[in-house]
Amino acid sequence: MTSPSRARPTGDQLSGSHAASRAGVVWDVLRRALSERSARAGRPTLDVLDMGGGSGSFAVPVAGLGHRVTVVDPSPDALFALERRAAEEGVADAVRGVQGDTQDVLDVAGRGAFDLVLCHGVLEYVDDPGAGLRAVAAALRPSGGTLSVLAAGAGGAVLSRALAGRFTEARTALADPSGRWGAQDPVPHRFTVERLTALLTEAGLLPGQVHGVRIFADLLPGTLLDTEPDAGAALARLEAEAAVRPAFQAVAGQLHVLAELPGES
Repeated sequence: MTSPSRARPTGDQLSGSHAASRAGVVWDVLRRALSERSARAGRPTLDVLDMGGGSGSFAVPVAGLGHRVTVVDPSPDALFALERRAAEEGVADAVRGVQGDTQDVLDVAGRGAFDLVLCHGVLEYVDDPGAGLRAVAAALRPSGGTLSVLAAGAGGAVLSRALAGRFTEARTALADPSGRWGAQDPVPHRFTVERLTALLTEAGLLPGQVHGVRIFADLLPGTLLDTEPDAGAALARLEAEAAVRPAFQAVAGQLHVLAELPGES
């Protein structure tokens, strides 16, 4: 059984400058991917699947760009909040919420029906990340599709535990294949760049450029961004510039990868 929303912080729980610095890199990449996919498909409106999309922190802005979005999430409360949020933003007709998870995504959303699939904050919580990835990848159109994966970074957990003075837990996370710091760790799986791209390849996809996300933002006190003028914008620029550098990806809180179906002309 999979639980994409279980015990994970969503974009809805983030606000202000911290939200911009954490989500800005992903949103910038995603916006470009939507534009490129639309051009390749030859139509302005894409069909987008947001797997585990919660109350719509990505789905609603994507719909605001003129696309149709289906959100699959196991939480009825999240889907209710999604409906309300979409209505408030004037995109209710373009957003559809469906209850489900990676095990039944193809039954509730459709196989081969989507131009772009978001799989953000999901692989950390499924029992078998490889199987979950293959399931969501099968929702892409065989004629051409893009998968956006955002998953917890193993190196970020090591760094955060060490900076908190929990050195034994940091060593445990460093040695553990799933990047877990102990039995009480609420995150079942974390990923290195190598493991995440290998899973994408095994799912029949071609991984593209990797971006490190939340490299610095999670390590800073929120009061710093609230009290220092322009600190939020400066941090967002720093995150964006560091995101493509492998040395910083290795310690990022999250890793973001775009992958394509092979053989597309």
